[in-house]
Amino acid sequence: MRRYLVVLEPAGQNYSAYVPDLPGCIATGDTREEAEANIREAVKLHLQGMERDGDPVPEGRSSADYVEV
Repeated sequence: MRRYLVVLEPAGQNYSAYVPDLPGCIATGDTREEAEANIREAVKLHLQGMERDGDPVPEGRSSADYVEV
């Protein structure tokens, strides 16, 4: 099983999501929960496409944290 950082952001009236370690892997949803479900499916399809095309599948290396200023 692979593990990737997912960034979820409010985007006006909906939410968007992307995976920094998988460029081009994005999803949206009307709610945060829908965007999360959609990005999970997008990651699966993205990885399947990479494997099918013979591309190397990167490990999840990104991390996130908050800073106080």
